[in-house]
Parts: sequence; C-alpha cells; structure tokens
Amino acid sequence: MRHFVYKTLDELRRAAEEACAAHVRFTASAEEVRCVLARPVRVGSLTVGNSIAIQPMEGCDGTLDGSPGELTWRRYERFARGGAKLIWFEATAVREDGRANTRQLWIARRNVADFARLLARIRELHREHWGSADDLLAPIQLTHSGRYSVRRRIIAYHNPHIDRKTCTPPDYPAIADDELERLEDDYVSAAGLALEAGFQAVDIKAVHGYLLSELLGAKTRDGRYGGPLENRLRFIRNVIGKLRAAFGNRLVIAMRVNAFDGVPFDRDSATGVGVPCDFETPYPYGWGVDAANPLREDLREVKQAVAWFREWGVELLNVSLGSPYYNPHIGRPFEKPDEGNYEQPEHPLIGVDRHFRIARELQRAFPDLPIVGTGYSWLQKYAINAGAHNIAAGDIRFLGVGRGALAYPDFARDALEKGELDERRCCKTLTYCTYLMRQKNHPLGQFPTGCPPFDKEGYGEVIKLARHAAGGK
Repeated sequence: MRHFVYKTLDELRRAAEEACAAHVRFTASAEEVRCVLARPVRVGSLTVGNSIAIQPMEGCDGTLDGSPGELTWRRYERFARGGAKLIWFEATAVREDGRANTRQLWIARRNVADFARLLARIRELHREHWGSADDLLAPIQLTHSGRYSVRRRIIAYHNPHIDRKTCTPPDYPAIADDELERLEDDYVSAAGLALEAGFQAVDIKAVHGYLLSELLGAKTRDGRYGGPLENRLRFIRNVIGKLRAAFGNRLVIAMRVNAFDGVPFDRDSATGVGVPCDFETPYPYGWGVDAANPLREDLREVKQAVAWFREWGVELLNVSLGSPYYNPHIGRPFEKPDEGNYEQPEHPLIGVDRHFRIARELQRAFPDLPIVGTGYSWLQKYAINAGAHNIAAGDIRFLGVGRGALAYPDFARDALEKGELDERRCCKTLTYCTYLMRQKNHPLGQFPTGCPPFDKEGYGEVIKLARHAAGGK
C-alpha cells in the first residue's frame, strides 16, 4: 500500500495532524534548516562540526575474514564526501561467532591495519571536501549478534515468542555467566584495536535484539546477568569499567540502544497485514515495554539505565526501537515490506511519531547527553525539516539518517548548502536494501546490500544476480 503521497510540506503536516502524530513537526524555512543543522555539537571533550549523523548501516560486503571489502570502501568514501560530521561506523563483530552474516565486519589483530587505512581515507576525503576532519567523529559499533549469529546461535534468555520466530528450541541453552564474563574482555580487546586503528569513539551496541540488547530484557534469566535491572546492565557496566581502566579517556564511549522492544509480529495470511503475537499479560519479557500492554512503551527502566550509562561514562547516545527480525515496522516505518514480510499494521507516520516521542522524552530527561534521533528516512525530502525542528526544540541533538544515506550519501551537503533535498534522490523506503541483506545464496554466503534504485552503478548488477540466485523472484 502506498502511504507517502504528499507533494508539499503542508500536505505532510496536515497528514501528521490527522494521524494524531503530534510529535512529527517541521521547520519550513530552508535558511533555518541550514542554520540549525550546521550547529556544532559537543560530545565529551570533542566538538562534532554539525548536527547531522549517518546511522550505522551494515553493507554485508566485508571479506570472509572480516576486513572491509571494495564496496565497504566505496560506501564510506561516499559518506566522507557527503558532509555529515558524525559518521557512525557500522556493526563490527568483536569475535568470529558474533557475526550476523559471513561478510559482516570483524575487527581482529590480523586486519586492524585495514581498518586504519579505511578510517584514514575517510578523514582524507572529508578534509579535501570540507576543509577539516578535526570535527569529524566516526564511532565504531562493536557488536555480538547473539541469537542472530550466523555460525552459532547464542541466546541471552528464552522469550517463547521470539524463540518461535527464530526456530529456537525451548531447551536450547542460554549463554553461561562465565562466557559472558569472558566476552566482556573481547569487547575491551576489540576497542583497543579500534583505538590502534585511529577511532576516537566506540559504540557498545545494545539494539535490535542482538546479544546485549537481549540482555537488557532478560528479566526471566537466572544468575549474575539476569533478573533485576542491575544484573541486566552488569555486562555493559563491566565493559565500560574495563574500557576506562584500560584506556582512560582516550576513547569516547557511545551506545546505540533500544528504548522499546515491542512484541513479535506475524503476517496475517488473509490480509498480509502485520498482527502482534498472542502475548500474555503481564508480559514478562522485553525492554522498555509496558507489562500490562507491551504494544506500548514504558521508559522507567530505560531512564534509569541511561542515568547509569551517563554516570559510568557514556558520552553519546543513539536511540532506536524494535527489531528488524520480528517487528520491522517499529524500527523503520516503510512503504513496502521486504519480500515475504507483512504490510504496515499502522500508518508510517505513527511509527515516525513513536521514534520522535521516545527520543524527545529521553533527550529532555538528559539534556547534557547528546542523543541521535532515528526514524527519519520515511519522511523523504522532508526528513531534514523534521530534524531541524526537533533539534531547535531541544528534542534531539543529531538528525540521524540510515537507509536514506545509502540512497543519497551526500544529502548533508544539500541540507547544509540549500536547506532542502532533491526529491529524485531520496530513499522511498521500498526495502531493496533489506531484500539484498536477506539473500544468502552467494559464493561468499551473503549478497552485499545497498540501494539499487538510486545507486545502479554500485548495486544494479548485484540485485540482478540476487534475483537470479533466488529463482528469478
């Protein structure tokens, strides 16, 4: 179903009002958009040169040993020239069994020099095009993919609804406390390699149902890492403490964190629309959910966690929602689902509003902690108008763009120079990137992902090959 039918900002504004998406508001003036997005942002001891962030978007295009591949280099070179001053480097595994696909990046001693060369190239190109890279920040996102790891499924606890979606047997063992403790040291080792490669910041990724995100909701888990909130945050607290002990203040510590998990959704066989699983109440699972109605958020634990994150040393937060594996409409409102998935169960403006509402509540609760907002790509050319409004209102510090940057890697240049985007180049949220990410019938076990409609040079042939491998679908 087509939702984005708006020809003017006024039409979109009226649609938001009619949908009761009260937090979706816009700055109309191109000059004001330019000025607001050009604002520098203080992050710890560093200054980021403007208020535009490129979100961590996996390209699934590394080599089998985890090194950046040719398309990895191409993508970051395009981002470097584009003008955003916060380029959030994509999910990079801390060890081999933490990779979500066979071509996910994985930083290790053998390839730290490759990461160093890529980061140096990013800075070189950015300096050539923007005069200086001293105010460019590129946090590297350190991850373990948990139950979505390609080699070995590793779960934090059993949520029967997610187990059903992931075909996880009820007697499958959860990761032991001792292994989690050893994994903490793997994060610290990976952060040390990132520092050696020249990264100034590391992201302890706790989002989208991967291992650390799942630990946040592990209320039914026994032992040191489950049950009470203090235990569920133990891994993150320990990693931050070990990072500070090992590296002092040489690394900015960032986090991309879920603020609301929601529940798994299924495709209704009659209508094709997404419907929530048959959940019980009080709902004993998940993070940021209202136990009485897990379709709604409850941010009380989230706020306590963020307060502790800040106390422990986190200096930059990036907020997201949901999981691409079991409720993708929550994390990324879309026009068209990826193949075989469900149609939107709500107007995408409601999903955008949820993102804006939750980020606003957290940013206003922690005004001294810069937060990157998410959920903008569906707004297409008006994403920057919404971002400028939210920044000016104090609802976020950074406008974060993910899918939209794959389609339009230099969108920040147009935002900063013109105060408007070229509609012909904007992501239409048709999920071609997700389609490619889900295609595994490739000699390396994974097709690379990008934006075939708007980057035919990079991905036109890739999607042809992927479709042929999938039987012509």
